[in-house]
Amino acid sequence: MTITEKILAQGCGKKKVAPGDFIECNVDIALANDVTAPLAISEFRKSGARQVFDKSKIVLVPDHFCPNKDIKSAEHAKILRDFAREQGLTHYYEVGIMGIEHALLPEEGIVLPGDIVIGADSHTCTYGALSAFATGVGSTDIAACMISGKAWFKVPPTIKFEFSGKLNKWVTGKDLILHLIGDIGVDGANYKAMEFTGETIENLSMSDRFTMCNMIIEAGGKCGAIACDKKTLEYIERRAERPYEIYKSDKNTKYEKVIKYNCSKIEPIVACPSLPSNIKKVRDLKNIKIDQVVIGSCTNGRLDDLRLAAAIFKGRKVNSGVRVIIIPATQKIYLEAVKEGLVEIFINSGCAVSTPTCGPCLGGHMGILAKGERAVATTNRNFVGRMGHPESEVYLSNPAVAAASAVAGKISLP
Repeated sequence: MTITEKILAQGCGKKKVAPGDFIECNVDIALANDVTAPLAISEFRKSGARQVFDKSKIVLVPDHFCPNKDIKSAEHAKILRDFAREQGLTHYYEVGIMGIEHALLPEEGIVLPGDIVIGADSHTCTYGALSAFATGVGSTDIAACMISGKAWFKVPPTIKFEFSGKLNKWVTGKDLILHLIGDIGVDGANYKAMEFTGETIENLSMSDRFTMCNMIIEAGGKCGAIACDKKTLEYIERRAERPYEIYKSDKNTKYEKVIKYNCSKIEPIVACPSLPSNIKKVRDLKNIKIDQVVIGSCTNGRLDDLRLAAAIFKGRKVNSGVRVIIIPATQKIYLEAVKEGLVEIFINSGCAVSTPTCGPCLGGHMGILAKGERAVATTNRNFVGRMGHPESEVYLSNPAVAAASAVAGKISLP
């Protein structure tokens, strides 16, 4: 079996599962945010349930419109806060101690290898980087899980992606996943598990692995999987709040298909409007002037991402026609960025630095685009109207390209 199949088999108490099987599994972590949890909580109450199945396995993180941007968002956040207090939830994080959920949960050691994780947010697939089965679900699925501790799945087939070769300068995990999405399309892995292997993946930082798994959903993927190795264990050991189990794909397992990439041929990439699959080499984009740059999100708001951006901004100024918003993904990342002097570099360059929030990524707040404006963002989606007006445009890139573009005033290589 594959990593994904092994995790699901243990979750449903079977020795073996195969693609296409319908199963019901015990869930290790169920996650929701200020957009999706209010409906889940409403359905939980409608059912007549009084108590969640396990107060340590429900995680609520108000991060999308927080700090609250208006009365409605404040009321949504209050629903989560009141429910967390009523139920005595172990894991509730809001302003001051919070972070963007998919950066926060690994950082706090809440998600671990071998876990089955469901989240009422499509980018829950991020945790495949920790060799967990993690997938997005609807709010009513979360409500049912809060009551029963279970969720049902159809076992997905697995596509294996093998990455070989040395990365070129300024090429990151963001470029690898954009290249993949450009190759197979936004529906190229519909309801498939996407397993990343090869020497290039083994040499990637955990930050880049999280970035790659975060964008699995942009190819239609059900979940991601990267085998647990020394780097994973180093990341996990100082954080893990409970025991965990490691699963690896069998050598003789059958994949639906195997796709191979030579990374030495991959250059810095930008996904142009209005699909993550609409990729272009940065060097092929000429004189595309921009109005805004956003560096952050659950895709690229980790400390390594901020360091990469700071290396470009140091000693330089943001172009006078560009607004730059830097959003560390968690409070711990923010604090470390302060200690390392990264925030000072950003401010001296003319950037605005925000407390952790999803904010502009989904057109929520902290950087909405007006009609006709263009942004380069390290986020994960560039659909029509994603960051504001339907006639605005979003270009997706890695942090180095985003920073270089901010300085140049147009999409540029570092």
